[in-house]
Amino acid sequence: MNALPSHQTIRTRVLGTGHHVPDQVVTNADLAARMNTSHEWILKHTGIAQRRYVDSPVGSSGLGLEAARKALDNAQLSPSDIDLIIFATLSPDYFFPGSGVLLGAELGIPGVPALDVRNQCSGFVYGLQSADAMIRAGIYKRVLLVGAEVQSTGLDFSDEGRSVAVLFGDGAGAVVLGAGPADEGGIIHTILGADGRHADALICRVPSSRRFPAQITAETLASRDQYPQMNGRKVFKNAIRTMRDLCRQILADTGHSLDDISLIIPHQANLRISQLVQESLGVEPERFYNNIDRYGNTTAAALPIALDECRRTGRVDTGDKVLLVAFGSGFTWGAALMEL
Repeated sequence: MNALPSHQTIRTRVLGTGHHVPDQVVTNADLAARMNTSHEWILKHTGIAQRRYVDSPVGSSGLGLEAARKALDNAQLSPSDIDLIIFATLSPDYFFPGSGVLLGAELGIPGVPALDVRNQCSGFVYGLQSADAMIRAGIYKRVLLVGAEVQSTGLDFSDEGRSVAVLFGDGAGAVVLGAGPADEGGIIHTILGADGRHADALICRVPSSRRFPAQITAETLASRDQYPQMNGRKVFKNAIRTMRDLCRQILADTGHSLDDISLIIPHQANLRISQLVQESLGVEPERFYNNIDRYGNTTAAALPIALDECRRTGRVDTGDKVLLVAFGSGFTWGAALMEL
């Protein structure tokens, strides 16, 4: 458990948010034309009706760029006002370099440091804690935090891979963060955790430096290890328990109750997971935000996309307390409590 600071004179505030998804809508019926599945099966087991896929050669940094521009516009800032980029993704443009430096180049801010975060579904919360710590320490004034994914180009659309392929979509969300007085809202507390003993439960094994004598061979490709693989039952059970406990822990750490929270935004992995977490906490469905039916699981982009939607549609307003919670591959997890 992370200890709360003994005192805070400043807090990290959300100055602006933005999100971007590709134009191409891919329905369950579209996937059923490629694999042995159906709209009814996907909707019943995941809550997903459609998702977005890129329809041209664009990487995660390209989607992140559009989300970043919207967030900067929302904050009434320009790229030159940013002094750190944090980029969370499991689907970087390249094996290296990271997508953060590519985003910095596209924004026209050479010299601004860029940090890539590879914590998959909880990557945005990991990035949020890093940004919060550095802003409160006075190291950086304004941080651009982006979660972006292009997953559609790396999925297994065969019958063998259908249980995973139906889950994921492409998209990006961005948040501009900056310092503000402690009595005017901001990030209240963050919690992170990991347990690598369960790494095999949700994994993409190739490319890998463990492969010897070559990372990618004909034999490697024949094994289909270049596609994500998941032990769905194990992930499902651990996600429910961990996300429920995270919500309870962060409220206990900060002296808040569920009644103080205007909205809980869970990672959009599976609608049934979110519903079971909501039910276990005893929270009304209207205080649990879900958009997985429209976007699928956008991994590191899911939380910032949802947060931006909520701000732009009036689901949350200035002064509202929002709880973000995520769980994913690693296993890794995280939660953040903030006042907007």
